[in-house]
Amino acid sequence: MRKLVYYVASTLDGFIAAPDGSYDFLPLEPEVAAYLAAEWPQTFPTFTHAQFGIASPPAGRFDALLMGRATYDPALKIGVTSPYAHLKQYVFSRSLPPSDDPQVEIVAGDPVAFVRELKAQPGGDIWLCGGGQLAGQLLDEVDELVVKLNPVVVGRGIPLVDRGFEPARFTLAGTRPFDTGVVVLRYTAGAR
Repeated sequence: MRKLVYYVASTLDGFIAAPDGSYDFLPLEPEVAAYLAAEWPQTFPTFTHAQFGIASPPAGRFDALLMGRATYDPALKIGVTSPYAHLKQYVFSRSLPPSDDPQVEIVAGDPVAFVRELKAQPGGDIWLCGGGQLAGQLLDEVDELVVKLNPVVVGRGIPLVDRGFEPARFTLAGTRPFDTGVVVLRYTAGAR
């Protein structure tokens, strides 16, 4: 069965973006960028592949990605309707019209039911790109959590997971520290 992998950058205090949705305070240092381009090339937007020396299409474990409307909006604002054209993209929104792009599907229904159906279909793993509300709804479906932990505290913003108090246990499966203070942490879901 396919795995749902929540791969995201975060602050030490658990925020993936500022209150306005911006994330420019989470820089991508050269050493970290080189590692991510080698290990997680599919998580770079298609239009950045040449800049980071990523083959097109990039090899990797994913063939689909999930994102919320707020995660999709920055691409739309610059006229990019398919930011990850190398993957099938599912955008969860009740207000967006259907997409004209064959790589992008707007999903207005229940994210949990949709993901369970998607996981049961053949294919590669599924990347949960963001944001916090969608991650909160799908946390019980997440098989792996990969956090690029940045050495910064911001105080408030969009949380890594936005849901009520419901502890969910994960098991540490790997770490990759960098001299910049960034640590890439990989966890697997606990028993369900």
